[in-house]
Amino acid sequence: MSEATTSSVPAMVPKVRFSPRRVWTMAMATVTQLVRMKILAFLVIFCLLAVGAGFAFSVINPEQQLNLLKSVTLGALQIFSIVIGVVSTALLIPKDMEDRTLYTILSKPVPRFDYLLGKLLGVLLLIGGGLIVMDAVLSLILWLRQSMLLEGAVARMHLEKMDTPEAVAQVSEIVARQGLTWNLHWAVWAIFLKATVVTTVALLLSSIASSTLFTIVITLCITIIGHGEGLIREFFFQPHLSGWAGRAATLLLAAICPDLAQFDIVDSVVNGEIVPWAAVYDMTGIAALYMTVYLFVTHLLFVEKEL
Repeated sequence: MSEATTSSVPAMVPKVRFSPRRVWTMAMATVTQLVRMKILAFLVIFCLLAVGAGFAFSVINPEQQLNLLKSVTLGALQIFSIVIGVVSTALLIPKDMEDRTLYTILSKPVPRFDYLLGKLLGVLLLIGGGLIVMDAVLSLILWLRQSMLLEGAVARMHLEKMDTPEAVAQVSEIVARQGLTWNLHWAVWAIFLKATVVTTVALLLSSIASSTLFTIVITLCITIIGHGEGLIREFFFQPHLSGWAGRAATLLLAAICPDLAQFDIVDSVVNGEIVPWAAVYDMTGIAALYMTVYLFVTHLLFVEKEL
């Protein structure tokens, strides 16, 4: 009797807990997978672009040359990070399903949250590593170009008998302000934060969509809308909605499409403006909030998905 009762009771399945080591292993495997897909080919393109922008247009003044160098290279960094984040994330889950890797991983057992977080962390590690390398290349080129431009400007002032201490100090200040400063690194950090938010959105769409192209297109559309949320609020919400209706519409828009304009400090850095610490803290907190909310929603949807 006891044996029959015992055999009729289903065995208790032990609950698998969250494991940082498991997430890190998944992240490293994701990085390896993306490297094999030759995603980092963008690094070579960026380095060539940075070198070309750094030593071109020698006819314009030093301030314009440094502005152009920062504008072109930081713009390339934004394109690199967003394209890599969107394309990589859109390809990962469908490719794992196609190769049957996903089913092997989840049968270990591996919690679906660990799988999602590992994939996201792997993409962010790849983007962050690429941005660090490109930041170093840009810093080196900017420092070299800054020194060359300052020496050339002082030499021309000497030939024209205009190299007074005041004039030399003024040129040095302009070149130093437009050259290599910590603001450049804050701009790269802002680019990484923006890429983090966009990548998390792509992961959310990839977890529920069956088409890679759909994920890429919709994520890029959300990215475009996210850059223009201020204009949408100004021209569509404010003239027609007021009070609680306007606030509700603004919150709904921000929930669907993250306000990516909050991470746009590149223009300020290009113009030589100082980025305050408060702005860096705000951007980091906003990105962390977006990432947490989108990852939580992604987990809820992915858990219910039939694989």
